[in-house]
Amino acid sequence: MTLGIADNLRRVHDRVAAAAVRSGRTPSDITLIAVTKTWSSDVVQQVVDAGAVDLGENRVQEAQEKVDRVSGRVAWHLIGSLQRNKVKTALSIFSLIHSVDSLRLAVEIGKQAALLGRDIPILIQVNTSGEVSKSGVSPEAALGLVGEISGLRGLRIEGLMTIGPYVSDPEQVRPFFAALRNIRERILDAHLEGVSMAALSMGMTNDFEVAIEEGATMVRVGTAIFGSRRAR
Repeated sequence: MTLGIADNLRRVHDRVAAAAVRSGRTPSDITLIAVTKTWSSDVVQQVVDAGAVDLGENRVQEAQEKVDRVSGRVAWHLIGSLQRNKVKTALSIFSLIHSVDSLRLAVEIGKQAALLGRDIPILIQVNTSGEVSKSGVSPEAALGLVGEISGLRGLRIEGLMTIGPYVSDPEQVRPFFAALRNIRERILDAHLEGVSMAALSMGMTNDFEVAIEEGATMVRVGTAIFGSRRAR
């Protein structure tokens, strides 16, 4: 094992724990997802051997190439956009899909879930920053989309996800994380049957501590664990 990855993972866990305590929670309230995109299965195995149990991938095909090569009890998370023609494959790999942002995608996931006889846990991706480069339903449309999806068989809505803007000062991202928390509260107030808002997936290497302070239950960290991302 590369000591750098093990040491980095430990330091990130320490920072997660400190942020949890600052926000009045316990470290066990936060799931750390090690983002493994662009890293080889050998490198991914190192982080698993160091204790990582939740792994995040952006692309179905890349995860498909790694999943059988990485040993250990791990959960794979799809944190990138999902194309409808990749849904069947995605459901065979991922424990949680973070990036559902349309009724059409949800319908396809439900259709494939029915064929498998499963209920698939999903998060609804919300574009809290309004950036055109980011996927996600608008904050104004989030409640309506959750209501539409909640009636579909084969799906379990377990919370929300957002991606903050890429800026150097994490404090500038805080309002977008707070916005996701507020959207969750509005959805909870609607008392939609079968909808859980237990999960808030937000925060990456540059801003995960602020995200935790604003209520994140899942943070997606790559560079702070693995170093600078490899070029494709």
